[in-house]
Amino acid sequence: MPNTESRRLSVCLGFCLAVCALAHGQERRLGPGNRWVTLEFGGRERTCLVHLPTRYDGQRALPVVLVLHGGGTHAEAAELMSGFSRKADREGFIVAYPNGTGRLKDRILTWNAGNCCGYAMDNRVDDMGFIRTLIERLERDFKVDSSRIYVTGISNGGMMAYRLAFELSDKIAAIAPVAGALNIDGQPTQPVSVIIFHGTDDEHVLYEGGKPKKQADWHSRVDRPVSYAVEFWVKHNGCATRPQRTEKGNIITETYSGGRNGSEVTLVTIRGGNHSWPGGPHIAAFLDKPTPEISATDVMWEFFVGYPKRPR
Repeated sequence: MPNTESRRLSVCLGFCLAVCALAHGQERRLGPGNRWVTLEFGGRERTCLVHLPTRYDGQRALPVVLVLHGGGTHAEAAELMSGFSRKADREGFIVAYPNGTGRLKDRILTWNAGNCCGYAMDNRVDDMGFIRTLIERLERDFKVDSSRIYVTGISNGGMMAYRLAFELSDKIAAIAPVAGALNIDGQPTQPVSVIIFHGTDDEHVLYEGGKPKKQADWHSRVDRPVSYAVEFWVKHNGCATRPQRTEKGNIITETYSGGRNGSEVTLVTIRGGNHSWPGGPHIAAFLDKPTPEISATDVMWEFFVGYPKRPR
């Protein structure tokens, strides 16, 4: 029998190969509205795939959604998995897909989200500073509505979205972590609206918290439960402690409203859901199949629209 380290390596390599295969044929071949932004930060060349919607004219300031890839993947995979570029063309906003860091320049990349993951954590990469600098670059190069900057991400990217909300609460209006965990401590300086998507059967980032049952990253990790993130943001934002609850099929939505500066916290629980982007494509047969019952992309954009950054 292979040891635990070998099994984790096999899972990691298999996942990375599957996601890279998904993006095969589109790498560096930019579709309509896509362009690469490159900047030097922290002694590294950092990159971000930017999608400008078909309606972009450089005159009207548009919202920006940053979509953070999962650990071991990259920007193109985040675009394909989330479908956010198509959504941006329909609704009229800018999407930015930044790349994390790794031993390879543009593959098998991670974010330093605190206790996860991989290369970025081991090398203490300043991803907070990178994202802040990237936002400033986007504001300079494009016509951006600075009151409507939003962040989402899956897995390690979801963890990073939580960390960004802590440390960049002056810039970010709302976040939408998917299959992530809030494993850091701190105190944001401003309210940030939050919508969380998490499946009850996620084995990579457990809904109830604890050590992952499946793990690509080789570091030992214990995740906090989803309830911890909800309770933290409800308290920090000053929201009502009792949510409005709706249930449709396997989708349970709990909304805590009335927060400071109009902020809100919403938890979308997918009963039986796994470690995937709800409503997204099924990348490979051996990876988790996303639920078709809800589109996280559609729901989080509808949420984002209602929560700009308001004056304190």
